[in-house]
Amino acid sequence: MDSNHHSNYKLSKTEKKFLRKQVKASHTLLRHEGIQTVSYATQSLVVANGGLGNGMSRNQLLPVLEKCGLVDALLMPPNKPYSFARYKTTEESKTAYVTLNGKEVVDDLGRKIILYLNFVEKAQWKELRPQALPPGLMVVEEIISSEDEKMLLESVDWTEDTDNQNSQKSLKHRRVKHFGYEFHYENNSVDKDKPLSGGLPDICDRFLEKWLREGYIKHKPDQMTINQYEPGHGIPAHIDTHSAFEDEIISLSLGSEIVMDFKHPDGITVPVMLPRRSLLVMTGESRYLWTHGITCRKFDTVQASGSQKSGIITSDVGDITLSKRGLRTSFTFRKVRQTPCNCSYPLVCDSQRKETPPSFPESDKEASRLEQEYVHQVYEEIAGHFSSTRHTPWPHIVEFLKALPNGSIVADIGCGNGKYLGINKELYMIGCDRSQNLVDICRERQFQAFVCDALAVPVRSGSCDACISIAVIHHFATASHRILAGRDFEISISRPLEYTVSSD
Repeated sequence: MDSNHHSNYKLSKTEKKFLRKQVKASHTLLRHEGIQTVSYATQSLVVANGGLGNGMSRNQLLPVLEKCGLVDALLMPPNKPYSFARYKTTEESKTAYVTLNGKEVVDDLGRKIILYLNFVEKAQWKELRPQALPPGLMVVEEIISSEDEKMLLESVDWTEDTDNQNSQKSLKHRRVKHFGYEFHYENNSVDKDKPLSGGLPDICDRFLEKWLREGYIKHKPDQMTINQYEPGHGIPAHIDTHSAFEDEIISLSLGSEIVMDFKHPDGITVPVMLPRRSLLVMTGESRYLWTHGITCRKFDTVQASGSQKSGIITSDVGDITLSKRGLRTSFTFRKVRQTPCNCSYPLVCDSQRKETPPSFPESDKEASRLEQEYVHQVYEEIAGHFSSTRHTPWPHIVEFLKALPNGSIVADIGCGNGKYLGINKELYMIGCDRSQNLVDICRERQFQAFVCDALAVPVRSGSCDACISIAVIHHFATASHRILAGRDFEISISRPLEYTVSSD
């Protein structure tokens, strides 16, 4: 739609609907991201819904934009649902504004997305300082040949073991096999008194001997875990227990590349690319102090140029895109420790620190103070970013809402950005949340929502046919608060013998 319509031009119903959504996109960008759009034509455009954060890759968006002219730069901030495009001329950007506004495209997940474009003065993004790898971390590319990779993958038998020489399990997000000792994920340790018979597979010997000679490890491992990750699967952030294993921990990536996130206790996160056939070596600070994990997602944010295979994923928004994950298998090797750990990080070392019993709030007043400081204030501050990362509803909740009778009145307690409020158009849904900023986002999306505390929901008893409360209960500081909230959902709001679902 042309931004220079004459005032006497009568818009069609479709054009009015599109204009409302375009204006809404502009207001949302200003309110939550501080991006100011302008009403006059410039060389630069902000493309709402065309971002890495909602599944649109550079390889998919750029050809769409280039149909309207020469794109000087395409900036795609990580985890954001928008991007910036700068054309060579203002005329080309005007063509894109008219041609692509309201255009439906399909993202890399096969979902239909409608683009909304607005002019901005400059296509720019504040760059973060280049990060360094965590101290003691190394990624060695092409540590084995493609023939060796094929041989190792074919050596893994995922059928159930009958000789009990190793332990095999299917976890929530992956399949695992343990050799030497079973790795216990509940405490990231092993039972040193219960070694598995058979030891490590003979096929690993020549690789381990080679890595010993080359200095990547100082001890020959006696424990190995094989993980198989389907696309979209991951592993929670963790530190392998200090007292369980020696300094170096190494992991061989096979079948597909992956981005692993390393996080320092002060909050710094460093995303590191682990290419196929690479060896990750963790020693010192990176092994003892930083957590490492793989986020559950089907795409990783990676360098678009392809010039960098391993190492840190930089913050250059002009050179990042999405990479679809494949089936990845990792061989992780450890040496079981036989003496207490005496590392340089006593505050996080289970061998050196003195365990203190956990403390709990001693009163409702103290519990309310903790909730105010660590829940209410935090969500007010992160509402915009939180909303941009919460766009995919849980399938079981969708199934529940679609199974309700038409015309049912449903309350969503702790509705967040309202992602469940529009699932079933045949329901009368109302949401509430403790965060004013999240409620404002719901209202911008034309949903009915209001601010309240889940411990005192101002809804008349028995006035709703169903109630949902998704990922809310764990935010309460005490068991008594959680029980009180649950009773409020089930008794005070829902009609007798009707439906309540609470998921955490």
